[in-house]
Amino acid sequence: MAGTELGFIGLGALGGAIATRLLDAGHRLRAWGRDPARLAPWHARGVTLDESPAVLAAACDRVLLCVTDTAAVEAVVFGEDGIVAGARTGGVLIDHSTIHPLATRRFAARLTAETGMRWLDAPVTGGVVAAEAGRLVIMAGGDAAVLDAQRELFACYGQRVTHLGENGAGQAAKIANQMMIGGNLAVAAEALYYAANFGVAAARLPDALAGGWADSAVLQHHARRMAAADYSREVNATIMAKDIDIACDLGRETLSPMPVTALVQQMYRQLIAQGDADKGQSGLMWLYRQAKVPE
Repeated sequence: MAGTELGFIGLGALGGAIATRLLDAGHRLRAWGRDPARLAPWHARGVTLDESPAVLAAACDRVLLCVTDTAAVEAVVFGEDGIVAGARTGGVLIDHSTIHPLATRRFAARLTAETGMRWLDAPVTGGVVAAEAGRLVIMAGGDAAVLDAQRELFACYGQRVTHLGENGAGQAAKIANQMMIGGNLAVAAEALYYAANFGVAAARLPDALAGGWADSAVLQHHARRMAAADYSREVNATIMAKDIDIACDLGRETLSPMPVTALVQQMYRQLIAQGDADKGQSGLMWLYRQAKVPE
């Protein structure tokens, strides 16, 4: 379906990388953003800029979102001049944001009831680098037939898409992903700090452990940056903290104990409270370097 016109809201670093892949595949894009000046480079690349999400939705059968959080999705979809005001019956909203799974269920039911538009929650993992390479991993929730109709689109920027259940299931899977990443980051920081204090050349650990049971993408990417105190390529820690907060909320909702995730939540809150959110996901290492680890 290359050549079709798609709507896109959320042309930040990740959304921009996805949009670039779509343009390169021959799709035509329409976009909307709160700051038109930031979208000027996209207009120069041939992207049509619309005056509101409603106008964008009225012109497209498929609208992709990649925005910050649950509140941002709700505002774009149901706020003044939101997608719901221009949605096409039979259209599809594809949400690549990471938001609360329970809110996703409510949003999806409301959008379909009010407009006939279908909702796919399709959060991604792999970050900007994977998006640029067309290697994102996509976790999807929603109607299986609706998802199957989008697989050619997802192939433009994803290496794999997995259907995990009805609306909300994709978001719930992404939160599980974030829990695992957060736990790995926390123990990697702890292990690196301990190893360095013992006299181990901690920067060599990712190479030493490569291919063993402890190996992981977190070890090979984040831990290397932790050991080098390199936080230059990190997404603000408030984004990870948002996801971990959702995880802990879901733990309460589902009566699922989450002692490890609760500790990770505490550590990210400490990092943010001391003004170091710019250290990003790997900023848990910064807590040790500053000797401000919460007890």
